[in-house]
Amino acid sequence: MDSENKPTSQGSSVGSLLSTVMHEISSLVRNEAELAKTEMSEKTHQAMAGIASIAIAGAVLLGGFLTLLAAAVFLLNEILPPDTTPWLSALIVGGVVTVIGIIMLKAGQKKLQARSLMPTRTMSSLHSDKAVAQKHQHNLKEELK
Repeated sequence: MDSENKPTSQGSSVGSLLSTVMHEISSLVRNEAELAKTEMSEKTHQAMAGIASIAIAGAVLLGGFLTLLAAAVFLLNEILPPDTTPWLSALIVGGVVTVIGIIMLKAGQKKLQARSLMPTRTMSSLHSDKAVAQKHQHNLKEELK
């Protein structure tokens, strides 16, 4: 009779174990989804900072372009002998402002690189969860033998 009760007890034990595992898996999936949502929100804020940097760089580039235009205006408005060039200083200033704008633009683009937008913590957590689930699956198979 004890042998008859043992399979039933073992069967309900396996059933409750499977129920617990399924509950834990669904809880794990919900938690991972929440983590991914939080991390993507952080990445969105990083992207917005990159976009703001690009916008500011665009304004600086516009300033450099306007300075270069002012240099051209000075060139056209000045009546100078052909061998003097006083507008050269305005061209140098415009060139420097343009170089600063290009540097700022590159910094903004670097913030938007795809690899910095990957949810790395979530991916790492998912890999470790997968390893734990595989370990538990192996242990469960061993218990059922």
